[in-house]
Amino acid sequence: MAMNEITNPEQLDLQTAALKVPPHSIEAEQAVLGGLMLDNNAWERVLDQVSDGDFYRHDHRLIFRAVHKLADANQPFDVVTLHEQLDKEGLSTQVGGLAYLAELAKNTPSVANIKAYAAIIRERATLRQLISISTDIADNAFNPQGRNAEEILDDAERQIFQIAEARPKTGGPVGVNELLTMAIDRIDTLFNSDSDITGVSTGFTDLDEKTSGLQAADLIIVAGRPSMGKTTFAMNLVENAVLRTDKAVLVFSLEMPGESLIMRMLSSLGRIDQTKVRSGQLDDDDWPRLTSAVNLLNDRKLFIDDTAGISPSEMRARTRRLAREHGEIAMIMVDYLQLMQIPGSAGDNRTNEISEISRSLKALAKEFNCPVIALSQLNRSLEQRPNKRPVNSDLRESGAIEQDADVIMFVYRDEVYHPETEHKGVAEIIIGKQRNGPIGFVRLAFIGKYTRFENLAPGMYNFDDDE
Repeated sequence: MAMNEITNPEQLDLQTAALKVPPHSIEAEQAVLGGLMLDNNAWERVLDQVSDGDFYRHDHRLIFRAVHKLADANQPFDVVTLHEQLDKEGLSTQVGGLAYLAELAKNTPSVANIKAYAAIIRERATLRQLISISTDIADNAFNPQGRNAEEILDDAERQIFQIAEARPKTGGPVGVNELLTMAIDRIDTLFNSDSDITGVSTGFTDLDEKTSGLQAADLIIVAGRPSMGKTTFAMNLVENAVLRTDKAVLVFSLEMPGESLIMRMLSSLGRIDQTKVRSGQLDDDDWPRLTSAVNLLNDRKLFIDDTAGISPSEMRARTRRLAREHGEIAMIMVDYLQLMQIPGSAGDNRTNEISEISRSLKALAKEFNCPVIALSQLNRSLEQRPNKRPVNSDLRESGAIEQDADVIMFVYRDEVYHPETEHKGVAEIIIGKQRNGPIGFVRLAFIGKYTRFENLAPGMYNFDDDE
C-alpha cells in the first residue's frame, strides 16, 4: 500500500474539507460595486449591510474601501473618480485598472436590487467567519494548553457572539403615522386596564405611584453607600416581580453566591431572622414560615447567575440563551455594575470601561424589552457633607451612568449615620432621575433582620397574624 494512500474515511473527510472553497458570491460582489458606480444614492442602502472585510476577493475589498473614502468626503464615485482614487493610492493595477471598473458598471444586473446583493455578501462573510472560528475551536479542543473544557466553551461562545454582534442592526427610521398608531394602541390598552401600573410592579404602593412600576426597556440604577440596603432593596424588587409574573426573572450576582441570595429571599418572604436562616438554628415556629416561603418560590422562573467578573457580551449571550429556553424576560437585575469587566481592558481608564458597561446595560434593556436594574456604588465624598442624602453626581464614575439611566434611585437610611434618629427603621428611596416621571422620594419600612423593605402599611407577605 502506498504511503499516501488514505485508509480512514475520517481522514478523507478532513482532506476533502481542506480543499473546499469558502462560501462566497463573486456575482453579488460585482453587482454591488457596479451598482454603486451607477447610482451613488444606493450607498445609503448598502452602508449598514456590508463592510470592506465582507468581500471575498481582495480587489473587491480595495474598490469598496475606495468608494467608502469618496462617500465620506462627499465626493461622487463612478468609473473615472474611483480609478483616480485607486490610482492615487497606487492600487489601480491591483484591481484591474480602468477596464475592470468599467466592466463592473457595464454588467450590473439591477441597481434596484442592490440591498439584496449586499445581504448575500454579508451572509457568505458570516459563513466564512463561522468556518474560521470553528477551526479555531477545534484547534483549541485538540490542544487546550492547560485550559479546561468549560474555559474553551466560554471562549467559543464569546467568539460566536462577536459574529452575531457584528451583523447589521435591524430597524431604522419609522414614519410618524406608524408611530401614532402604536402610541394610540398603547394608550387604549392602558385606558382599558384596571391598574395604574404600566410596568412591573415594585411591590411598594408609594413607589408604584411615583413610577407607575418599572418600565420595559428602562435602565434603572439603584445606588447607596455600604450598609444602606441596596442589595436587599433590589432583591425585594426581584421577589415582587417573581411572585407577580410567569415570565423569567434573571439576576446576575457578581458579588454574592446565588445560594446566599436565596437564603435572603427565604428570610424576607418567610419573615425569619436571617441569622437563623444562615446558621440553620430555626425555632419551631420558623419552620412553617420557611415552608411557606419555599412554596412561594418553588417552580418560579427565577434564575441567578453568580459568575464573577462577567463581561457585557457574556451577559447578553447568557440572557439570549435563557430567553430562548424559557421565553420572555420580565426583569434583569445586576449586582453590581462596577464589578463587571471589559475583556482585554487593562483597567487604565475605568471611567471609559464603566461608560461601555452602562451603554451595554441600556442596550440589554432595549433588546429584551424589560427593565434592567443595576446596582451602583457611590463616591465616599458624600460622607463629608452635613446632609448625606445622595445626589446623582455621587454615582461613582457617574457621567455615563447618569446619562444612560432612565431612572436613578438612592437607598438612604438616616439611622446608619445617626443611630438615635427618630426615623429608626425607616428608609428613604430617593428618585434622583426619572426620564418620564417626577423625581422625589418615598419612605419604606426597613426590617433588617428579615432583609426586607415594606410599605409603611402592613406587609403583603406577612405570615404573622399578630404583627
